[in-house]
Amino acid sequence: MAAIEQVGEGGRARVRVVVSGAGAASVDTGVSVLDHLLGLLARYASFDLELQVAPGSALEEVAAAGWALGDALAGPLTAPDARGYGSSAIPADEALAHVALEASGRPLVVSNVDLTTAHVAGLGADVLARFLDRLAAGAGLTLHVRLIEGRETQHVLEAIFKGLGVALAQACRPPRRKEAEGG
Repeated sequence: MAAIEQVGEGGRARVRVVVSGAGAASVDTGVSVLDHLLGLLARYASFDLELQVAPGSALEEVAAAGWALGDALAGPLTAPDARGYGSSAIPADEALAHVALEASGRPLVVSNVDLTTAHVAGLGADVLARFLDRLAAGAGLTLHVRLIEGRETQHVLEAIFKGLGVALAQACRPPRRKEAEGG
């Protein structure tokens, strides 16, 4: 599949995604923990990802990154040969998260994860919720995130982004033969 390039969030972010890549990532969002998490997403999805966000407040940078990535993935997720849905349960140490998604055209995030008191990257807001909301809006995703187990915030985030990567990869690729034939 060819590279998909997109500029999103009023020019604040530039993203390049190759959905049939090798999992390489070059990410500079201005929020180091998000850079790490997007690197995990790219590796688990086998996407090649380049993402740069113009400086601003950390919450603006998180929102811009989510929107730009979602916008870039909207085409591959809804391509005629794309599966359009995916699901994965992935661990990160003691954390286990399940992520399921569908390119429904009806952006929605349903999650039992609340990190409002975690102060991820020194921020008082739930960085994960902000990113996922903007990603879902940009890509037109119905996205379900379930934390099955987990105590350490970093491990919870890693499990979610790994699962998100696998689910996005499944959704962007053609269905297996039996799925395509309805059996």
